[in-house]
Amino acid sequence: MTSNEFIDSGILEQYVLGNASATEIEKIQLMVAAYPAIQVEIDAISQTLEKLAMENAVKPDPVIKPFLMAVIDYTERISNGEPVSDPPLLQANSKVEDYAQWLNRTDMVSYGNDDICAKIINYTPQVVTAIVWIKTYTPHEVHDNEFERFLVVEGTCDIMIEDEINHLVPGDYFSIPLHKTHLVKVTSAIPCKVILQRVAA
Repeated sequence: MTSNEFIDSGILEQYVLGNASATEIEKIQLMVAAYPAIQVEIDAISQTLEKLAMENAVKPDPVIKPFLMAVIDYTERISNGEPVSDPPLLQANSKVEDYAQWLNRTDMVSYGNDDICAKIINYTPQVVTAIVWIKTYTPHEVHDNEFERFLVVEGTCDIMIEDEINHLVPGDYFSIPLHKTHLVKVTSAIPCKVILQRVAA
């Protein structure tokens, strides 16, 4: 087989994708040693596939990273001996002072320059409670299986439920209805710091 026939066979694409068999890989390595043009083609295929992947990349939800980091942080804290706490359920008569023992902790502070930062207070399959800092906004989302509740600690924000805008200031409580598109937009010069609770529906 000539180098051009080998290039046209489609085996190099499978090799770059990691789908070539051990026998095919060995054959490709022998052909690369004999025909430098094959290595050039392998590099070109790699660059084309990378370009295609970048052009079609889906931007990740900006909420995923901060909450993943919060889960890692919480897991490490519990593993290092932090006792499991039992924060109260957020409700209409909740006050910021109800969460003072967590808000006043020196390790419960925002970190990094991300638009969203979170520190988990407690996790169970039924309820997740966290302190969350939002610098600018949270993206649109809909909850079908959990109620999302907010208690504003610092800063101000607008919570938009579809076409309805709700202006929140420190001390305000708000509950997101199920199945409704919503987002949070910060309206203060400082990040909006909230107690966030997600309760299984």
